[in-house]
Amino acid sequence: FFQKKASTRDVNKVTDVQAVKRSVRNLVLMNHFEKPFHPEIGSGVRGMLFELSTTDSDILESDIKSVINKFEPRAQVTDVVTFLEGNSIDVSMFIVIQNDPSPHEINITLQRTR
Repeated sequence: FFQKKASTRDVNKVTDVQAVKRSVRNLVLMNHFEKPFHPEIGSGVRGMLFELSTTDSDILESDIKSVINKFEPRAQVTDVVTFLEGNSIDVSMFIVIQNDPSPHEINITLQRTR
């Protein structure tokens, strides 16, 4: 994700829509107690990959919606679609970003590793 600016040889800044998309992605992938001094931030999505029972997609979708609505005020979730396949979960999130009326899609694939 890091690219250099040709003029200053510094890292490019991510702004606007890309910044919100990256923030949403980070919130979904973050576990509770992973962020110092803010144990409430995060979702238990990666932890659900290792549950013995079949992962319930309704619970997964509601967890994703709640963490985005709670900690990312710039984005509003319109829909979350999950697809369970073997050892991975494909998550598609559809969000509307403030000051940008068009819907945006964010895709994440979560995999179990040994």
